[in-house]
Amino acid sequence: MCGILGGVWKQADNSLEGRVKSALVTIQHRGPNDSGYEITSVNGSCLVLGHTRLSIIDLSSAGHQPMYSHDRKYSVVFNGEIYNYRELRSELIALGYAFKSDSDTEVLLTAWQHWREASLPKLVGMFAFVMFDHDRNTISCVRDAFGIKPFFYTCEDGGFIFASEVPAIKALKKGRVELNWQRAYAYLAHGDYDTNSDTFFQGVYHLPPGHIVHYQIAMGQMTTPEPWYVPRLEERTDLSFKDAADELRERFLNSIRLHLRSDVPVGAALSGGLDSSAVVCAMRHVEPDMPINTFSYIAKGDVLSEELWADKINDYVGANANKVIVSSEELMRDLDDMIRVQGEPFGSTSIYAQYRVYKLASERGVTVTLDGQGADEMLAGYSGYPGQRVRSLIEKGAYTEAFSFLRRWSKWPGRSLKWGVGSALGQLTSGSVNDFLRLLDGRKNIPDWLDGKALEHAGVLCKNSRRHCTVDIQGRRLISELTSSLHHRGLQHLLRHGDRNSMRFSIESRVPFLTTDLTEFLLSLPEDYLISRDGETKHVFRAAMRGIVPDEVLDRRDKVGFQTPEKDLLIAHASEIRKWLAEDLDLGLINRDALLVRFDDIVSHKSPYTSELWRWINFYRWYAMFVG
Repeated sequence: MCGILGGVWKQADNSLEGRVKSALVTIQHRGPNDSGYEITSVNGSCLVLGHTRLSIIDLSSAGHQPMYSHDRKYSVVFNGEIYNYRELRSELIALGYAFKSDSDTEVLLTAWQHWREASLPKLVGMFAFVMFDHDRNTISCVRDAFGIKPFFYTCEDGGFIFASEVPAIKALKKGRVELNWQRAYAYLAHGDYDTNSDTFFQGVYHLPPGHIVHYQIAMGQMTTPEPWYVPRLEERTDLSFKDAADELRERFLNSIRLHLRSDVPVGAALSGGLDSSAVVCAMRHVEPDMPINTFSYIAKGDVLSEELWADKINDYVGANANKVIVSSEELMRDLDDMIRVQGEPFGSTSIYAQYRVYKLASERGVTVTLDGQGADEMLAGYSGYPGQRVRSLIEKGAYTEAFSFLRRWSKWPGRSLKWGVGSALGQLTSGSVNDFLRLLDGRKNIPDWLDGKALEHAGVLCKNSRRHCTVDIQGRRLISELTSSLHHRGLQHLLRHGDRNSMRFSIESRVPFLTTDLTEFLLSLPEDYLISRDGETKHVFRAAMRGIVPDEVLDRRDKVGFQTPEKDLLIAHASEIRKWLAEDLDLGLINRDALLVRFDDIVSHKSPYTSELWRWINFYRWYAMFVG
C-alpha cells in the first residue's frame, strides 16, 4: 500500500523538483517506510514518477519504486495490492520469466510486459498505478475495478498531473485550486458527493473505477478515460437457491484466503453487523490457528451501540477485542485533522468512528485490516431497495406479488408501508414529478441558506441528480441499482472514507467482498435470491454463512449501521460551531444570515435536527483549509 504522484510538464522549471519533494511529504502517511522519485526528460518534456511505500509484501528494498521491468521497457509507480500475485507469478515463470523479488509490484510489471492491458482482468486486488512505456513514450494510468484505491488528475499548461490525494496535486500545480461550485452545491443542498468524476476542486478529477487513461508525451495529448472493466449482468437461471448459496460460500472463503496474504500483522474492523462478522468468522474458518485482533467503535450507553454483537463474535472466534469509545470533546479535538485527511467534504460524523478505529489498530501494531465494505451494494443490504424491487415485479406484470412483497417488507423493524410506497413512487416517477414529490416532503432544490442568484450566475444546475442510474435493465431494476451503487454512488464515498482514514494511520484496509469474481456472481442471481419475498436482505449470503457465522447474528433484524450519535456530539458544542459558521467565507455561495437563523432554530429545537448541520460545519472548515 502506497502513495503515488507525478506527471508531465512541457517545460522544466527550477521549482519542479522542490514541488515534487513537497508533494511527497503530503502523502508520506500513505507510505512511511520508503519513498523515491525520478525526473526524466522525454521528447523535450519532463516526466515525474514519485512514490511513497507502506511495506506489506516483501519488506526488503527490492520493492522500491519507481520499479523497472526486466527488459527496461516499462517503469511503474503502484499503489495497492495484487492478492493473487503468487498464482500470476507461477504462470509467468512457466512462460519463461524470472523474478528478483517476492513483491507483487514486480509481478504487475511482468504481467504488463507480457499481456499489456489484457493483464488487468487477471488481477485480483485493489490498485491505482501509472505505467511508463519507454518505447512509445506513453504513460497509462489505471484504477481498480471498484475504485478502492484513489487516483486524481488534472491538466495544467498543456501538461498532466496525477496523485493519490488532492494535497499532492495542489503541491505539484503552479497555480492555485479553485472551488467547483456545481459539486459544492450538490453536497450542500442534497448531500451528494463522490458520485461522478468531478471533485470539489475545479478541473481536478477522479479517474473512474475500472477505467484507464493514456497520455502521449510527445503529442501532449490525453485520451478520454475508457473502461477496462464492465461487469457482466446476464441473469443465471441454472442455479437453485441452495446451489447459489453453496457456490457463494466457496467464492467468499477463497476471497478471504487471498486477502489474508501479508508479511505483516493482519486484523479486522468489526462493527457487530453481518458483513464484518462474516469476515471475522471466515478468517477463523480458513485459518483456525491464526491470532485475530478485532477493532470496534462502541457507542457506549446509546441505543446505537453494537457492543453486544461484537462481543458475541469475538467470543465465538476467540479474538482479541480492541474497542474505542468516542466523546464529543475528542471529536472536536480531531475534527480538523479528520477533515484534512479526507481532503473533500463528506457525509456524517460516523466517519470519525472509523477514523478512531484505524488509529487504535495502528497503536496496537496492526498494519492490515479486513473490512466489510461493498456487501450492502452487492447483496441488497441497507433497507433492501424496496422501490427497485417493486418496479422489477411491476415490469414483469407481477402486480399481486409486488403488493405482497411491499406489505411483508414493511413488517421488519425500522420500515413502514408508507416508506416502501414512497420508495416505489420515487422509482416510477422522474423529472418534475419527482421534484414535486420532494417539495411535498419539505425538500427544496435551493434552500433558503443558499444564494440562488449567485448559483444562477455561476451556471450551477440546481437540481437533485442523485437518482441517475447508468444501467437500465427491464425487470432487473434492483440489479441496475446495485451496479450503479458500486461504481457511481453509494460505495464510492464509503471507499473514499475508508482509504483516507486508514492511510492516515498507515493502515492497509482490505475489502474481500470486492472482487470481480464475487460481484459478477452475485449480480447474475435472481433478485429474490438477494432480497427475499419476505423482505430479508442479503438472503443468499445469510444462507451461505450458516455454520460459519452464529445463527443469532445471521437472523438479526435490528442492525442499526455504523453510526455515531451525531446530533448530541455537535449540539454539545453549539456555541463554538456557531462562531465558525459566522465567519465570512467571501464566497457568495451561502446566505450566511439565513444559515445562522436555521442553525439557531435547530439548536433551540424549533426545527428538527438534519444532516444539513454537519454539512455546513464540514464545508466551512474544509473550504478554509483547502481553498479559501
